Amino acid sequence: MWSCSPLNGTGRGEDQPLCPHSHLVLSVFSLLYLVVGVPVGLGYNALLVLVNLQDQSSMTMPDVYFVNMAVAGLVLSTLAPAYLLGPSSSGWALWGFSSEAHVTLLVLFNVCSLVTMYSTALLSLDYYIERALPRTYMSSVYNSRHVCGFVWGGALLTSFSSLLFYICAHVAARVAECAKMQHTEAADAIMVLIGYLVPGVAVLYALVLISRVHKEDTPLDQDSGRLDASVHRLLVATVCTQFGLWTPHYLTLLGHTSLAFRGEPVDGQPLAILLFAKDVSRCLAFSSSSVTPLLYRYISGSFPSKLRRLVKKMPCGRQGCSEDQAGVQQVLA
Repeated sequence: MWSCSPLNGTGRGEDQPLCPHSHLVLSVFSLLYLVVGVPVGLGYNALLVLVNLQDQSSMTMPDVYFVNMAVAGLVLSTLAPAYLLGPSSSGWALWGFSSEAHVTLLVLFNVCSLVTMYSTALLSLDYYIERALPRTYMSSVYNSRHVCGFVWGGALLTSFSSLLFYICAHVAARVAECAKMQHTEAADAIMVLIGYLVPGVAVLYALVLISRVHKEDTPLDQDSGRLDASVHRLLVATVCTQFGLWTPHYLTLLGHTSLAFRGEPVDGQPLAILLFAKDVSRCLAFSSSSVTPLLYRYISGSFPSKLRRLVKKMPCGRQGCSEDQAGVQQVLA
């Protein structure tokens, strides 16, 4: 999984006793996530997508954003084994990957990160609009689907900067225009600004507005067309979970960028701490793909009924259906 070679490359003997213990703990958590978290993430994210797409007429605005996050979670769960078992600096790596494969994984990881953070931010803003201006269709399912499409397109364009900086790092000697684009710290700074600070400010602004709306409840809140009461709990839990699990990743990017722009050499103990923090933050970021669908499954009030409708539509005989019903009961329990 994770090795001590990056940490012990300084030749300082005092770092030796701490390294095996810290990396052993990280390796155990990584293996635990691969054995438990990846199957849970793949299974529940796929189930979240299926139960909503099988009956799109019953989808609400929050469902659209959670389907968007579930698709990003499926990609993250698929990338997790390649990241956690195959890094070139790992002593237990089951395989290695070339630089081209590494940048491809990096771009996909950044795309999923942007989609997740912006889906959370837009969910918060649309929930406020739905609370403050009901039945205006400004936060409708139709609009949310188009917004999610733009989110994926914007994430791809933003993540293209990582690919551009990587290419320029290899052809800078031949292309004069790439002379100032040889460092990936600039791409990290772009990701911190666009991928974390912008959606973070949007979420804080939305939560403040939502708190004011809750203090000014009106008879319209009893309208049957309003969102289910569980949506508010689901929104708060999702915001806290996503930003709690992704914040360490962006803090490590910010720390690395700050050290590079200050011109300080990143080696020795600072490099050891930075590499270890990056490994831990990456594990936390991957775990978000498993936690979010579980929150949807346990808090969403519409999930059980959607799952039952999905099972009823499955083409099976009586014996198969009875077995499926037992499985559904286990999922709902």
